[in-house]
Amino acid sequence: MMNRRIYAGLLGLFSPFLLLFTLWRGWRRPPYRERWRERFGWGEMHQDRPLWIHAVSVGEAIAAIPLVHALQKRYPDIPILLTSTTPTGAAIVAQRLGSAVRQHYMPYDTSVAVRRFLKRQQPRLCLIMETEIWPNLCYWTARFSIPLLLINARLSPRSLRGYGRFSGLFRPALASMTAVAAQSPEDAEAFKSLGASRVLVIENIKYDLPEPVDALEKGRIWRQHLATRQVWVFASTHAGEEKIAIAVLEHLRVHWPHLLLVLIPRHPSRCDAIEAELQAAGIGFALRSRDVEVESKNVLLVDTLGEVMDFYAAADLVTVGGSFVPVGGHNPLEAAVLSCPIIFGPHMENFRSIARDMLTAEAAVQADDAEALEARLEHWLRQPEDAQEQGKRALALVQKQRGSLEKIMQLLEELDLS
Repeated sequence: MMNRRIYAGLLGLFSPFLLLFTLWRGWRRPPYRERWRERFGWGEMHQDRPLWIHAVSVGEAIAAIPLVHALQKRYPDIPILLTSTTPTGAAIVAQRLGSAVRQHYMPYDTSVAVRRFLKRQQPRLCLIMETEIWPNLCYWTARFSIPLLLINARLSPRSLRGYGRFSGLFRPALASMTAVAAQSPEDAEAFKSLGASRVLVIENIKYDLPEPVDALEKGRIWRQHLATRQVWVFASTHAGEEKIAIAVLEHLRVHWPHLLLVLIPRHPSRCDAIEAELQAAGIGFALRSRDVEVESKNVLLVDTLGEVMDFYAAADLVTVGGSFVPVGGHNPLEAAVLSCPIIFGPHMENFRSIARDMLTAEAAVQADDAEALEARLEHWLRQPEDAQEQGKRALALVQKQRGSLEKIMQLLEELDLS
């Protein structure tokens, strides 16, 4: 049976290959080249004992922003260290928070890298967003008496099965955590079944979105630029969803020839492939980073980061990507807080509690396939007052569900963070 000692030994044995992989990935994808030493625990030494938040990528980083602001308000004299795993997550942190936090890449889960990171950064607390369970990290934070909490924790059925197959490795890791703050009772039961000792249901921190003042202003500017055109935003798309978007757009343009599709891939690095798809379909498009004029185009392809909510604020209709292919969906609340009428597909496993809440409140529509997506969009284009009412229900749900952030603050007050 796999346990932490065997796991740590294997990772140590393969560390030279991990270095080669890091260098190779940096060569293939230049953003991964930046600050690559941090992935082995190297970085500036600090003795100010920060509050450490880990947000693996874009979605978690965005969800962590209200938490950062709350911590800064509650503990103004304690610095905040925010780690991420992906360059896109790091870019969002830099864009949204700037110098308000100290940034670092999450070290690989080798004993050497984790110990080096903890000794150089000396965090007084570790808050991990959602579902990042690293056995060596859990072990060494416990050895160094650093409280570790899993915040906004969730487990998909697939993840539960995966962790369950390696219970000898993950059960001690979860048992060593100070607390697990789960998104739902179902998530709480899943973590308990894996060995977590203290599990609380604090609901979803993602409802605690800040007022989108900047996005509303930028959306207003975009609306002025787009004049009277109807705008359909399909955000956070993955491979296969652009094909769906193109087919639906072609059908809708028969009756709404001026409809603009704003296509925002989850990973901008895919834009070259999407451009090729649009060209093959004979669709005129503008590229966000390059083109200013979109009036004569059918599609605006957004190849930049951090502008999703700006375009939501300008949208008449919103579709959330990652949900029409088996990826698990993305956060629909960023559109809900901007009163957008929202459609998502059948694959919302990563946001199942939020999707359930929204469907129950009639604050979103779930379309099983491209045909159903097209039918709903057509209905809203014909009856925009129905779309507006749906958007109002979405915002009302967000306002009703806020409050998880304060519960987390109360949980932290039980710890000695001085």
